[in-house]
Amino acid sequence: MDSEKLERACRLLLEGIGEDPTREGLRDTPRRVVAAWGERTAGYGADIAALLKTDFDAEGYDEMIVCRDIAFYSTCEHHLLPFSGVAHVGYLPEKRVVGLSKMARLVEAFATRLQVQERLTQQVAQAMQQHVHPSGVGVIIRAKHLCMACRGVKKPEADMVTSALTGSFRQAAVRAEFLALTRNGGG
Repeated sequence: MDSEKLERACRLLLEGIGEDPTREGLRDTPRRVVAAWGERTAGYGADIAALLKTDFDAEGYDEMIVCRDIAFYSTCEHHLLPFSGVAHVGYLPEKRVVGLSKMARLVEAFATRLQVQERLTQQVAQAMQQHVHPSGVGVIIRAKHLCMACRGVKKPEADMVTSALTGSFRQAAVRAEFLALTRNGGG
């Protein structure tokens, strides 16, 4: 990340909207914005393969594993405004399982990039499929988008739901079980 370039851009933005970037309340804003963007785009530095490398013998466990309600914050690549929500990630293990935190870290790694929700959903599913090698993966993401809430159509109550299913999760019975497990109360 080029901090100097980003700070200059922030000063130009402030000037462009008619503000004085040297006034007391804005003097440190460019530095703060750069720090915030460092957090909001940390996922570009994530090594997805390394993140999912640590796994364990499934010890014969072959039932669905689901991590529900993984909270995330992301940034819409179209308006550079935040969107946030929860992700549900499930898979059917073959021989190996990953630690629960790995699914949350995976969502975080992809969410902290400029995104659209549809791609975020697919990236999480594809990474699980590629690196964990389960018989199938399911991902459901529900999010509210600030670009819908505070500009344009101005519908703050609207949310968006996306899903991605691979392998055995495309079978009707497996899909139904996954959907049931991701609902409040698990069934």
